[in-house]
Amino acid sequence: MEKIMREAKTIAVVGLSSRPSRAGYYVPAYLQQQGYRIIPVNPFLDEALGEKAYANLTDIPDQIDLVLIFQRSEKAPPFVEQAVEIGVKAVWMQLGIAHAEAAALARAAGLDVVEDACMMVEHRKWGR
Repeated sequence: MEKIMREAKTIAVVGLSSRPSRAGYYVPAYLQQQGYRIIPVNPFLDEALGEKAYANLTDIPDQIDLVLIFQRSEKAPPFVEQAVEIGVKAVWMQLGIAHAEAAALARAAGLDVVEDACMMVEHRKWGR
């Protein structure tokens, strides 16, 4: 986890929410405040947190270091496949999200993987 947090600069957030009360909003907002560039991936948004939103990871023209997933576990595999396709370094499945096959696919492609952990909570621990 520390390696990912130290090395990532640009994070694509799959399922970024427009509702400030949801973890899919306040966790990416926190990460943005910590200096990470956040790119929203949500087909229902045009922009969020001051950044253009994209429908899919493959639509993003910029280099992405980390894909942070805020989707139900069963919806994770296509996003992990896209992450592998675009050549990210790591995939992080937020607290409550885990998918063994998707994680195995990412690891087989050389990506670092975190499952079932809140990046905000881990970042706060790491930052101490």
